[in-house]
Amino acid sequence: MEGTPKQPSNLSLLLQSLVEQARQLPEQGKVADYIPALAAVAPEQTGIAVATLDGQLHTAGDSSQNFSIQSVSKIFGLVLAMNRLEEEVWQRVHMEPSGQPFNSIVQLEWEHGIPRNPFINAGAIVVADMLVSHYSASKAALLNFIRKLAGTEQIWADSEVYQSEKEHGNRNAALAYLMKSFGNIEAEVPQVLDHYFYQCAVEMSCEQLASSLVFLANRGVQPVTEQLICSRRDAHRVNAILSTSGMYDQSGEFAFTVGLPAKSGVGGGIAAIVPNYGVIAAWSPRLNSFGNSCRAMFMVTRLAEQLGLSVY
Repeated sequence: MEGTPKQPSNLSLLLQSLVEQARQLPEQGKVADYIPALAAVAPEQTGIAVATLDGQLHTAGDSSQNFSIQSVSKIFGLVLAMNRLEEEVWQRVHMEPSGQPFNSIVQLEWEHGIPRNPFINAGAIVVADMLVSHYSASKAALLNFIRKLAGTEQIWADSEVYQSEKEHGNRNAALAYLMKSFGNIEAEVPQVLDHYFYQCAVEMSCEQLASSLVFLANRGVQPVTEQLICSRRDAHRVNAILSTSGMYDQSGEFAFTVGLPAKSGVGGGIAAIVPNYGVIAAWSPRLNSFGNSCRAMFMVTRLAEQLGLSVY
């Protein structure tokens, strides 16, 4: 990291200012509409939360409003799988940037059913297969893991989004069956997809999301409880893949301009890990052409600039 982050006199005031600036930006982007339940979300909502290693939580805007975390959930699934399967994970999914759309079928065919990384859809489906194959109730195991990290039982999957995902998930089904044909899916495909769609439908607020991921900023240890969530090496690995592959096809630009490991989701959320400092979680539903939230990108970028948070 390029030095100690600057400590503003009042971080909450700074966050409030960023939310106000984001709300005044010219309207750009559009809410994800390929999942009908997401298209119904009020587009002007905007929130941000910062959870720091000393246990503080700074918030502004709609930071307590729940939203569909979608692909941000891939972090939780990956850590759970790494804890259970260790090195076996990396025999079935690689750790390289894809350079292709997050739901590319062509690349998967070229590479014989081994996804490029766990944060594109194919990779996350392989991770879902690992969880389904190694937990008798994989959906409950994942939800309990997220609740433990967030310190609250009040986290659920949205049933409407879950059903909507299942009804409009044909491309993901194609990815799963293709990988099954190459022998890289062990469980039955419908069961794997059911877990994957459920995972994507989990709802959290910026406050819960920031709090739940602080262990990745602290070498795998949840700082408040001092509980080891994953090994130091695995925290390093997750952050490394987030840096190269967490922001869809905008990952290189995000690393270039912001310089933080981060994961976005089409629900409009972005979680950015700041090693040795904390986690920024920002949310607003309108997405740019890469599938990343316009306003959340603006807020995370400005905050990183003002506090000197780049890891490079």
